[in-house]
Amino acid sequence: MDTNKKRIAIIGSTGSIGVQALQVVGAYPELFEVQLLSAYNNSRLLIEQAIEFKVGTAIIGNKDLYQEVFDALDPHGISVYAGEESILDAMSSDSNIDLVLTSVVGFCGLEPTLAAIRSGKAVAIANKEPLVAAGHLVMRAAAEHRVPVLPVDSEHSAIFQCLQGEMSPIERIYLTASGGPFLHTPLSEMKNASVEEAINHPRWKMGRKITVDSATLMNKGFEMIEAGWLFGVDYSKITVVIHPQSIIHSMVSFADGSVKAQLSNPDMRLPIQYALTYPEHKPLDIPRMDFARLGSLTFLDPDLSKFPCLAMAVEAMKTGGNLPCVMNAADEVAVYAFLRGELGFWEIPDIIEKCMGRYSHIADPTLEEILATDKATREYAASLIR
Repeated sequence: MDTNKKRIAIIGSTGSIGVQALQVVGAYPELFEVQLLSAYNNSRLLIEQAIEFKVGTAIIGNKDLYQEVFDALDPHGISVYAGEESILDAMSSDSNIDLVLTSVVGFCGLEPTLAAIRSGKAVAIANKEPLVAAGHLVMRAAAEHRVPVLPVDSEHSAIFQCLQGEMSPIERIYLTASGGPFLHTPLSEMKNASVEEAINHPRWKMGRKITVDSATLMNKGFEMIEAGWLFGVDYSKITVVIHPQSIIHSMVSFADGSVKAQLSNPDMRLPIQYALTYPEHKPLDIPRMDFARLGSLTFLDPDLSKFPCLAMAVEAMKTGGNLPCVMNAADEVAVYAFLRGELGFWEIPDIIEKCMGRYSHIADPTLEEILATDKATREYAASLIR
């Protein structure tokens, strides 16, 4: 073990963000050492990654796949564990980890994120749902344990970069959104959208769930809530702007009317690398901006009649407490039902709205109350779908 290298754990290493993070790590072997990788089902890729990066520990969430992973990795001297509780144990007790990249999708990332923070590990967060469902718990723990929470989402990384060296308070955050695959689709056609149409994102290559969230603009609602927690900004100071070219990744304005923006060609390796190498910008082999050939950059207000999920997210952020958790749980259940063909595209916001209209408000929920809210909402959303 080289103590001069940053020792990294990646929770969700076989997903889109995890794979690209390992590309970044592979480009800088002198800076990083991968200590731990975890995946839930993709045992084949986890095995390949663990061997390539000579990790100390590999964790497969699905216990049925443990023997396959163990048989492949034990000859390489790699410790293998199974089950989500193993991830929690590693986050709590493994002292050989400096930074944890959380790149799983969904609420399941909350407890590992909190465990990592409470054990003093820096966190690079690509997993939206912990901040959406329980941002007060995550940021409170980070402050208590003096642990940095580094944003990986391109929009939040852009804001973070705009704020470097700034001493002035934020006047407004402008979160840019591509508008997804249905930006110019008439509402009548959008209501009957297929799964294939919903996951055909015009700018970004992402996992299926997050791509559907981008199609409904719920993803941008999640990002509003994330930004509020990460940068200590009230919902009234966060504005979503449709920017189809996805060149400006977000903007920040200050009291004198000046606006800072972060621009680049869309490539998730850039915000991932900045989170891993912060505070330095290291060389990265991506296409550079050619402003003479770029043409125009356009901006639009979001159409809330087409994207009601965004309005629901604003309501959840404004109300606070456990309502964002309700919204997130309902969205997860509805989106996965849509992806399985059990629900129509336009029924996704309907399920979320019904769940948000049927909950008991808790102003400052504990972790146990957040877990209970999540469970109860999922059960109710599933009953609506059935």
